[in-house]
Amino acid sequence: MANPLSVGDLGTPPLTPEDRERLHGHRGGLVWFTGLSGAGKSTIANLVDRRLHQMGRHTMLLDGDVVRTGLCEDLGFSPEDRAENVRRIGEAGRLFARSGVLALVAVIAPYNRDRQATRERMRPDRFVEVYVDASLEICEQRDPKGLYKRARAGEIRDFTGIDAPYEAPPAPELRLDSGGDVTAEALADRVIAFLQGRNLA
Repeated sequence: MANPLSVGDLGTPPLTPEDRERLHGHRGGLVWFTGLSGAGKSTIANLVDRRLHQMGRHTMLLDGDVVRTGLCEDLGFSPEDRAENVRRIGEAGRLFARSGVLALVAVIAPYNRDRQATRERMRPDRFVEVYVDASLEICEQRDPKGLYKRARAGEIRDFTGIDAPYEAPPAPELRLDSGGDVTAEALADRVIAFLQGRNLA
């Protein structure tokens, strides 16, 4: 007797990302917000997430701090652990993008090589790197979580910008100067406009 699970299904092709995009009514993609702690990545990404939702787009926000408490809770802050943290977040974002969702990632991701590895796993027209640029001085002045103060006091080691490096993206798709007088809302508008220009929103 034939196995019913093997009859008729062997020739059925798997669903493609395009099939899933048609269901959502828009293209999937990965929008990667990078910058120093306190630069405004999460604030801007949250605003973009909410506006895309209001526009009827299917999104998923992967915030670095949140992912650290779950998917990456076993990792520390050595260069190797940081690379693995970025790899896991990037892979999660890629899978969301392949499902037809606009994945928004907000994470420091301090090393160019790690961000580049994620970029190379994506279709070029579905990856957008957004560099949220604010000087170390401004980020320290903001210090919303008190992390810079603790790092300066030696309570936190390997803190990006203090005793661990941050490599600014050499060629991001979008650079947002978050250290001036422009509001987070206005910067979010720039991201939305860019995504619309790329047919991603």
